Amino acid sequence: MTEHKHTLPGMHLQGRRFRLPLDYANPHARQIEVFAREVVAPGRASAALPYLIFFQGGPGFGSPRPSGLGGWIKRALRDYRVLLLDQRGTGLSTPVTAQTLRRLGSAEAQAEYVQHFRADNIVRDAEAIRQQLIGDTPWTVLGQSFGGFCAMHYLSTAPHALYEVLITGGIPPLARPADDVYRATYARVIAKNRNYYERYPEDVPRVRDIVRYLSRHEVVMPSGGRLTPERFLQLGIAFGASDGFESVHYLVEEAFVGSGDTLEINYNFLVGVEHAQPFDTNPIYTLLHEACYAQNEASRWSAQRLLAEFREFSVEGDAAADVAPILFTGEMIYPWMLEQYAQLRPLKPVAELLAAKADWPMLYDVARLQKNRVPVAAVAYYNDMYVHREFSEEAAALVPNVKLWVTSEYEHNGLRADGEAILDRLLNMVRGC
Repeated sequence: MTEHKHTLPGMHLQGRRFRLPLDYANPHARQIEVFAREVVAPGRASAALPYLIFFQGGPGFGSPRPSGLGGWIKRALRDYRVLLLDQRGTGLSTPVTAQTLRRLGSAEAQAEYVQHFRADNIVRDAEAIRQQLIGDTPWTVLGQSFGGFCAMHYLSTAPHALYEVLITGGIPPLARPADDVYRATYARVIAKNRNYYERYPEDVPRVRDIVRYLSRHEVVMPSGGRLTPERFLQLGIAFGASDGFESVHYLVEEAFVGSGDTLEINYNFLVGVEHAQPFDTNPIYTLLHEACYAQNEASRWSAQRLLAEFREFSVEGDAAADVAPILFTGEMIYPWMLEQYAQLRPLKPVAELLAAKADWPMLYDVARLQKNRVPVAAVAYYNDMYVHREFSEEAAALVPNVKLWVTSEYEHNGLRADGEAILDRLLNMVRGC
């Protein structure tokens, strides 16, 4: 089904909705809706253009909402008809939120439902959409971050559907368990903290003051939930982006209003923290982030378990008495989040069930990938805080026909920061230019 068409300067947009199975093993049972926005250059709506489907990072976030011609979309429209997929559960697709899950009843029913929202079923959706739109014609995939995980699963399960694959900051570890991933991530986050405090040494006492205040006061967020030291320190998730240090620093420097006995947390600071922490509005990220790495095993709250190996992150005792910088955490999911984020609270039993689930299907057929013939061009960011570069190189070495560009010029958000140039280079690579 199609929706209204819209025109913005330099692009035509048209929404498309598809009724697809929740569980492809039971295709005639529960159905969900998956939305995709088609974008094409002016004057080319009727042209026989090849498709490029975009897989967004996350998991649990909708595709970009174009507001003007620019970035990677500008480059893509020169050659393609672009399909911006709202992965199942996100955006205008049938949503997964605390509100919608509540209608399913028990925690067991909710967990059974949510388990179908990993990369494997996102790719099954893409395949069903491809067949509806262009039949057996292969298309191009562009995957950013987690979207690259989806692209690699696609390559593993349906290579016949792919003309070429482009990946930005998202070559997944093919066989490593979640513990390997988080152990490497903690080490990278420590390095990013060091870089942050080297740039903003004045934030050492500021962060300590904020942590001390939050440990001694009950601070309620504007939309509910609590701001605790550990929740505040989750702001470090931004450190992997080129503008991440600044986004945190500018929040930290306006954390308080008043002075002396009248000192209190600035309301504007609280709003800023909420905007930087989309866990309430995008619960798939919390519920399935560790499951992105789970193949025939349970994640068992990997990040929480491994935290004990990295005492550098401890804020026990009186944080104000220590002169060492207090470290922010990064892209980790913790059980306490299901208590401190208002919209996640009802989902705590669901999260516990998913963390204990040990029969997750395999995501990557390594033997099949080792026979790959589809052209692949990928960029791996040398200092990537989210997707461990060494693991990406390890995976790329196993898959023939992959051209890998490793660069320190960009951070993980390279596609957002300089998308036109990055996509142009990847296209030249995949085409042998």
